[in-house]
Amino acid sequence: MTEALRASDLAYGYQAQPVVNGLDLSVAKGEWVGIVGPNGSGKSTVLRMLARLLAPQRGTVWLEGQNIARLQPKSVAKRLTMLAQSQENALDMTVRELVRRGRNPHLRWYEECRGAHEAVVDWAIAVTGLERLQHRSLPALSGGERQRAWLAMSMAQTPETLLLDEPTTYLDIAHQLELMELIRKLNVEKGITVVMVIHDLNQAARYCSRIVAVKQGAVVAEGAPAAVFRPAFFRDVFGIEAKVFLDDGVPVYLPCGIARS
Repeated sequence: MTEALRASDLAYGYQAQPVVNGLDLSVAKGEWVGIVGPNGSGKSTVLRMLARLLAPQRGTVWLEGQNIARLQPKSVAKRLTMLAQSQENALDMTVRELVRRGRNPHLRWYEECRGAHEAVVDWAIAVTGLERLQHRSLPALSGGERQRAWLAMSMAQTPETLLLDEPTTYLDIAHQLELMELIRKLNVEKGITVVMVIHDLNQAARYCSRIVAVKQGAVVAEGAPAAVFRPAFFRDVFGIEAKVFLDDGVPVYLPCGIARS
């Protein structure tokens, strides 16, 4: 297995109440890993440490075998990018202007986005289906369209690994599925490694190749969705009783009530 990312003994938070405590995680190149868990379990904190947006108080993150803390910011940005849960939607710029920002890690301070860089912008806009919207301003777009625009900017970085923090939270179900299908296309056709914090467990089971469950800042379960989705998993991790069904081989859960202590 060739690793895209590895976290070793990550810790973050207060000594008396750590947010993340001794977390280990390995992500293979080309995988789509869904990080799930109850609110306050440390999922987003883990993702921010993987993205080097937050320095762990203990432990190390390795990006393609290199200590990410020792890499130059541009070196990291060329290989890894993160799409946060919400973005600045009032920016007074067009979709294309936003996507051009994704080329910044590949440009010297005096260079402009031209030539081959502009061709990458064209590709990022095309792969996210934004050709007809590229000259529209961001405030004029719907929530789903804006999220695709930010994803296009991330793609313009030409990363090998994409981190996403609950990117469908503020979208209606149609736009959620549209975005998830787009991410699947990038994962399958372009080989982009995806690590996603996701709230919808049924979507996680349908799209992710591996589920990693985090509780109280540590990994408590992981594996293929069909192997992880068991009544005991929902009881132990989320404190609920659930029934699990198969839909064309994909596990689907139905919550039945709060688990008895």
